[in-house]
Amino acid sequence: MTIRQFLKSRRIFLTLLIIGTIILGPFSSVLAQDNKRAKAVPLTTKNPSIAIEELDFRLKPLTKDDLLVEANGWLEVLKDHVGKVSEVQIWALRATDDKKTKLLESVTKLKEQQTALSDRFRVVVEALKSKGGKVEDYESYLKAISGVEVDVSDASATWTMVTGWLTSSEGGIRWAKRFSLFLFIVLVSWALATLLGKAAQKAVVKIHSASELLKDFIVNVTRKIVFVIGFVVALSMLGINIGPLLAAIGAAGFIVGFALQGTLSNFAAGIMILVYRPYDVGDLVDIGGTLGKVEAMTIVSTTLRKVDNQKVIVPNNMIWGDIITNATGTSKRRVDMVFGIGYSDDIAKAQKILEEILENHQAVLKDPPPVVKVHELGDSSVNFVVRPWVETENYWDVYWDVTRTVKERFDAEGVSIPFPQRDVHIHNVATT
Repeated sequence: MTIRQFLKSRRIFLTLLIIGTIILGPFSSVLAQDNKRAKAVPLTTKNPSIAIEELDFRLKPLTKDDLLVEANGWLEVLKDHVGKVSEVQIWALRATDDKKTKLLESVTKLKEQQTALSDRFRVVVEALKSKGGKVEDYESYLKAISGVEVDVSDASATWTMVTGWLTSSEGGIRWAKRFSLFLFIVLVSWALATLLGKAAQKAVVKIHSASELLKDFIVNVTRKIVFVIGFVVALSMLGINIGPLLAAIGAAGFIVGFALQGTLSNFAAGIMILVYRPYDVGDLVDIGGTLGKVEAMTIVSTTLRKVDNQKVIVPNNMIWGDIITNATGTSKRRVDMVFGIGYSDDIAKAQKILEEILENHQAVLKDPPPVVKVHELGDSSVNFVVRPWVETENYWDVYWDVTRTVKERFDAEGVSIPFPQRDVHIHNVATT
């Protein structure tokens, strides 16, 4: 073989080697990865009684592929243990009464261990789920093996299983602790909500620019938020995963909010009323076509007490979208009254009487000064407008007092108060 032929054959070999590497390279990497996965051994299953907190910390740095290995490892551990439980239960079915009791006690202890293993497996499954892994099969298996199966036809066996579960550290004792913690946290949350509500009430008193409605709203929201947070924490003490619960509440809130658009408009109107404060608790208002005193307000409605003591609840969107008249929104009000005298009466005398009545009434303000003027010449009377200014709370007292006093003084001074009159003229027509 010549040198030229040798070099040519070497080039052909190198070319084939490069082409083979390009074609087979991806397959070799996939095979290497599969090999690696096949050889991967779960790390956390070496100690099946590992503390749940420690297990959780060890799972955090792992990737989805790593967690898949761990999940499969814990599944095998749990399957082996469930198999042991089943074997002992089979022996118990075939045993005599004395041996059956001992075997059932063993089943209770094994079930206790199974519960502990299930808890740890569930932690691994949740970690895998949080990193995008598919966990439906694992969750189905956990659901299938959970619970206590009792043969109710055998009273002694049933009693043994029940009492064993009640006295088990992973059974009745565990749930008693959880329920006690649940009640304790709920009670603490209620007490804390009440305490923070009182603190918020003292704090909002110092906000002079805020309305009473806004102050009540802040206090009520503070109490409810604190209690709701405490209740959610209490649910976690029962072993309930509150993450999916909160997600479900959020999704349900969106659907319910879309369905209850009218309620949301009331909510938005309530916020606007709280911010702009067109009225406050105790104000006499005309809103939504109803005249009454504001008694209370929620985020969706306002409660009025009418002057005849009827209780009326008006939706906030009807209030904010309509005219709001606040009769007690200012500290001073003008009382508008009209009094008429006869055409034959002395106008100056009548005006002087009206001015004296206003001047002598203690509730009539000097500033602005009251107005007494001849207003119109009516069909049957000469009408005076009488317009004193008063403190808002004295409005009706002044109105009623002045009306009564005018009648008494006009009668005493000989000034007539005419009533509608009509002159009838009769013409006699001569008949032929």
